[in-house]
Amino acid sequence: MERTSASFQDTAIEFGLTNPSLISHWKKGYREKGVEGLNQSKGRPPMAKKKKQLLEESREKQLEIENEKLRLEVAYLKKLNAFQENPNAFLEKHRQQWHSNSKKKDSN
Repeated sequence: MERTSASFQDTAIEFGLTNPSLISHWKKGYREKGVEGLNQSKGRPPMAKKKKQLLEESREKQLEIENEKLRLEVAYLKKLNAFQENPNAFLEKHRQQWHSNSKKKDSN
């Protein structure tokens, strides 16, 4: 193309290419980066490490939140079960804890 001053269309026909604009991309890449400019991979570039790391961190955070919710649910169900088995003993135990906690607050 450089030697004969052929157009992109003529060059595409000569080499059996169906897309003349492909030649213009190759020419631009060669001008800007030399031979390395012709060696570009196709498709979407790989996801940046930072994005992957953020996705992993957010997934980890979601799992921590879910884990905490499940812990709270288990604790609640244990207390509910204890209350259902013996309501008076459960209430007495928690009444004592409440009184001892309120005395600590008053002393401050």
